Amino acid sequence: MDEGDHTPRADGGIDPDDGDESDHSGDSDDPPSNRSSTPDPDDFAASGSGTAGSEDDGSESPDIDDFDPDSPAGSGSGADAGSDFGVSDAESDPDAASLSTDARPETAGLDNGGRDRSSPDVDFDGVVLDDDDDNQGLFDDLLSGEPIFENKEVLRPSYTPHELPHRNDQINRMATILVSALRGETPSNILIYGKTGTGKTASAKFVSQELESTSQKYDVPCEVEYINCEVTDTQYRVLAQLANTFIEENQAVIADRLERLEGLRADATDAAETTGRDPAAALADTEFDSVDELDDRIDELEADADEMEEVPMTGWPTDRVYSTFFEAVDYHERVVVIMLDEIDKLVEKSGDDTLYNLSRMNSELDRSRISIMGISNDLKFTDFLDPRVKSSLGEEEIVFPPYDANQLRDILQHRADTAFKPDALTDDVIPLCAAFAAQEHGDARRALDLLRTAGELAERSQAEIVAEKHVRQAQDKIELDRVVEVVRTLPTQSKIVLFAVILLEKNGVHNINTGEVFNIYKRLCEEIDADVLTQRRVTDLISELDMLGIVNAVVVSKGRYGRTKEMGLSVPVEETEAVLLSDSRLGDIENAQPFVQARFDN
Repeated sequence: MDEGDHTPRADGGIDPDDGDESDHSGDSDDPPSNRSSTPDPDDFAASGSGTAGSEDDGSESPDIDDFDPDSPAGSGSGADAGSDFGVSDAESDPDAASLSTDARPETAGLDNGGRDRSSPDVDFDGVVLDDDDDNQGLFDDLLSGEPIFENKEVLRPSYTPHELPHRNDQINRMATILVSALRGETPSNILIYGKTGTGKTASAKFVSQELESTSQKYDVPCEVEYINCEVTDTQYRVLAQLANTFIEENQAVIADRLERLEGLRADATDAAETTGRDPAAALADTEFDSVDELDDRIDELEADADEMEEVPMTGWPTDRVYSTFFEAVDYHERVVVIMLDEIDKLVEKSGDDTLYNLSRMNSELDRSRISIMGISNDLKFTDFLDPRVKSSLGEEEIVFPPYDANQLRDILQHRADTAFKPDALTDDVIPLCAAFAAQEHGDARRALDLLRTAGELAERSQAEIVAEKHVRQAQDKIELDRVVEVVRTLPTQSKIVLFAVILLEKNGVHNINTGEVFNIYKRLCEEIDADVLTQRRVTDLISELDMLGIVNAVVVSKGRYGRTKEMGLSVPVEETEAVLLSDSRLGDIENAQPFVQARFDN
């Protein structure tokens, strides 16, 4: 064979008869990441491959990718296996033929100092890492500990408990107002007020579930539709969501009626064919006098179903959406309570047109009756309503006062009994959670979040019980998460002003005044090519940051030199700076240290 005529092997090496040492099997085109690690020689010995390749520590392991499982030779003898590896057969290369016929499991490839790459008797189990039951994966360690929670969902704000401690008065009052719906009458509209976490939504949902279950018990058509106006915040979206809900219900009602009528039709036809009776006689006990009348009713229902077109979330005129909703809700007799959570957000975004239309619908409806239940954190949002809307909407008002520490303790204990494993909490966990939440206006939602987060932190640290230290860690974590969310959603200009305050504090400037902040602010704007606001507007932004609790600003008199605001950060510096730098625009600021020359520039 000519020196330049190399016969390629499957692994990218050369024919053993070729004396050229310049190319080795390590020049394979396969990337290293696709090649198996070198197996232990003992694995080959155990598989019957002898000591093949034991003298060459530098040889590479067989490439699994070079096997062709579909080839008939893949399971043949060692003499045929060479064709599976791209080696030319005996007719085209005599050297290859002699190699393949002389190859034996015991000696194949030894003259080249490498392992046998063509023997089908090689055990490739050694190439693959053995599954070791003792090896712990990423989640195995986390799952190894005993869980602390029995049902974590009980601590979520979305959970509606079967019992609401310390809200019996408000619940009973709602029930006395809504009971008229079970009599087929129109209930008065209700406005529910209270701060965040005082049980407004949970109580309203609890009463609604009781109302619907009782209506089914007495076979009274009564239902409650819930809408979160913080998400569905325009008149179009509210009406479209309500219309589509009632259209779906109407189609289900039509399908049930059609099934019943078609059954009557089939019975009448069968009676006529089997007994020769008049089909009308089979309908004697029904509301139909003839089969034709029955067919007309079936056609009418099918036409109604075809005409019910769902409202798209955009694109229709508002009056068309309103008329579609009106027809859908009035299709059959029922009393509907529309629960508008965060109703003040709807008024703030789209005015009081929605409330006006909904509150006036009863005068136009023929079969149905509508009542509105509004829930708001803002005690004064009705001040901005049209007087006509205000008078019709606020027929009944219910105020939910904040919880005190003892009430919060009862609520947490009630939930903890279901949420945690027995004896998973130390005695001071629930009182501490209640005390922290009571400091913040009696927010039960905050207390539940605190207890849930404390349990999660204990579980992550693989502690067996939730202790006081976990509650304090949860308090710090929730505070930080709240700060991060507020800072992340600030407008760009407010972020630049806040970043200027952070730079001054990091460089040891205390009692920072607005002039110093404005000087740094201007330089930062120049650095990121942002518009520069006036100093008066920057002062307004500082006041907004003060209102959000991010900075603490006080007005200081300088005597005849006037007054100025002095401020300091009220949030952790490092975490706040990291959130600001995650903004794509502020992330472009490199080495802002030279900007901090405010004291000297003034």
